[in-house]
Amino acid sequence: MARYLAQRVGQALLVVWLAYTLVFLAVQLLPSDPVTIFLTVDSAVDQAAIDTMKSQYGYDQPLMVQYLHQLAGLFSGDFGYSLASGQSVSDRISGVAGSTVALAGSAFVIAVVIAVLLVAAATLTRRDAVRRVLVNLPPLFSAIPVFWLGLVLLELLSIRWGVMSLFPDGSFLSLAVPVLVLAIIVSAPVAQVLLKSMNHVYEQPFIDVLRAKGASRSWIFFRHALKNAAGPALTITGITVGTLFAGSVITETVFARSGLGSVVLQAVTTQDVPLVQGLVLLTATVFVVVNLIVDLLYPLLDPRILKSNGQGAPRALAA
Repeated sequence: MARYLAQRVGQALLVVWLAYTLVFLAVQLLPSDPVTIFLTVDSAVDQAAIDTMKSQYGYDQPLMVQYLHQLAGLFSGDFGYSLASGQSVSDRISGVAGSTVALAGSAFVIAVVIAVLLVAAATLTRRDAVRRVLVNLPPLFSAIPVFWLGLVLLELLSIRWGVMSLFPDGSFLSLAVPVLVLAIIVSAPVAQVLLKSMNHVYEQPFIDVLRAKGASRSWIFFRHALKNAAGPALTITGITVGTLFAGSVITETVFARSGLGSVVLQAVTTQDVPLVQGLVLLTATVFVVVNLIVDLLYPLLDPRILKSNGQGAPRALAA
């Protein structure tokens, strides 16, 4: 277990470092440095002011010095300073991250519940027509744009029926509706993979043995099949973190919620490159951490992974 843990943590740190390096190189490919891009929006700014601000933010240093300084700051939680506000990027993000975390976290839990319930209903039903409908729901969910579903629900709940405010007012619906919109979209790939994996599990001989022993359909599903089918679904759950974050940004914009969505919009509009860079690095770090947690959960589903000499969780689960 110690070797497996060390390998996964090492891979996570490597991915974070590569993400930072790519973001840093992408910034260097811009037509000019971030300070010049930010200030030249106002044509009245002279070169002396630009040079002074470049010195304050460290953009007059050699590239290798900038690279190492920003890399050291990354691992200490220092993403630099926003050009628009002068506030540290970490403080700017943390000030609104709570709302986004609440939205994304709640949507993630609801999405997993929706996926499991949908797969359970499709697997346990005895009616082929009902099963066909349930199996076709995940592709339908994945085809629905987040913004379109949010606008439709706002039209129905706020304008036509008047049961919900157009703007967040602290009510239950002001949080529940955005969470449901995001959860429906995120649940689609999880349900699709879980359905396919469940079909594979039900073709295994041990399922026939359990049926021969008189085990009920629900007992087989919840006590045996679900655990064996959960591996691939767990993998896709980790991958959907990117979708979850992007969907959160769109959902917050549609429902006028304050959060990372408004920060992203402001950073792009004002060409605040350090803030955009910090948001990209934060997203990459969260993605890596969530997938690291997923990797650490694999041995609980299949202890054979610890005997696979670190060849990767999906490959071990498929063995």
